[in-house]
Amino acid sequence: MCLMDMHRTSRFRKPLRTLIAATALSIPMLLGMARGSLAEDLVFTLANQTHYDLREFYASPPDVSSWEEDILGPDILEAGDSIRITISDGRDTCIYDLMGVFEDDDQVVKRKVNLCRLDTFYFTETE
Repeated sequence: MCLMDMHRTSRFRKPLRTLIAATALSIPMLLGMARGSLAEDLVFTLANQTHYDLREFYASPPDVSSWEEDILGPDILEAGDSIRITISDGRDTCIYDLMGVFEDDDQVVKRKVNLCRLDTFYFTETE
């Protein structure tokens, strides 16, 4: 009887080890999915402290090869004005490259801006 119990135990060891290994392998995947689902919107104020109207504004992660859509769309940000910007692209990064295109066709690019650490991003004449 004792021999039979040992056999039964060893018969269940392999499936149990497989189950433990499968669970251990799936935990990082589940954590990654949870982290992605916790991506929060980035909200900040965009301030145009120049003498020129801002016609276009772009924000793209540094690893993206081209600028994403113009956040202002058909609107402009007049000289001296500010607007609240929300980036809700589902990404879990805070680091973005920013580009503004002004009415005189001047383009100002700021690389690797941490949008999680600022309340307001300023375009100024000294840029």
